[in-house]
Amino acid sequence: MTQKTILITGCSSGIGYDAAHGFRALGWRVFASCRSQNDCDRLTAEGFGSPLIDYANSETIQSGLAEVLAATDGTLDVLYNNGAFACPAAVEDLPRDALRAIFETNVFGYHELTNRVIPVMRAQGHGRIINCSSVLGLVAMKWRGAYVATKFALEGLTDVLRIEMADTPIKVILIEPGPITSDIRKNAIPHFEHWIDWENSARAAQYAALKGRLYTDSGPDTFELPAAAVTNKLIHAATAKHPKPRYYVTKPTYLMGFLRRILSTRGLDAVIRRA
Repeated sequence: MTQKTILITGCSSGIGYDAAHGFRALGWRVFASCRSQNDCDRLTAEGFGSPLIDYANSETIQSGLAEVLAATDGTLDVLYNNGAFACPAAVEDLPRDALRAIFETNVFGYHELTNRVIPVMRAQGHGRIINCSSVLGLVAMKWRGAYVATKFALEGLTDVLRIEMADTPIKVILIEPGPITSDIRKNAIPHFEHWIDWENSARAAQYAALKGRLYTDSGPDTFELPAAAVTNKLIHAATAKHPKPRYYVTKPTYLMGFLRRILSTRGLDAVIRRA
């Protein structure tokens, strides 16, 4: 039986790192990509194929995928688009270039890698494209406008792609985690410091709470789960004969998905403002 193959992006830590180990434990051949060569070297030392893929850099998307396909004789069973970052701020304080930068990684990079993988999966007659969205692809929360915008965009692109791929053997799936143990908050700090002039914001006083959350490790969030919770759903999405279009992870995602269906916009806003 041919060994199954998966390319996972954003594997330096958190969800991607756990998923790489989870699939390898099942006997899959795992290509665990990162955007930093140092992280790729570390994962290579752990026994993974680890191509350099930076979603903001088209050349690395092309070369990283080429490296994977060269190792698999041109085939790939599953692509898991996972890497992303956040840039916390009030929407009114987000410069245009900050939005451009986060979309380059969280949306455009996913799109480009996916479009390069589709011909491979068409030619081999099967494949799964799994995109990591978020509970923030379902509902909006304050201070997270840039990240929410990218996840809403990703949800729309993925939904359309799923419908368009219905006449092909390629299955398109969304994973929607809520609070998961990861480095996303720590990794957001450089983007916040680079782009956000919070001291001159009309909301400068309100940034105290945001900065406290951003710079202080206060332990797990309410309902936070380890990255393994995502891996469990990802494995089902990758292996089930008839995978679901969406996989919720964590209680907040289930709750917000439910509330979005039953509440008016104003009612949902009121709930989220108190969260």
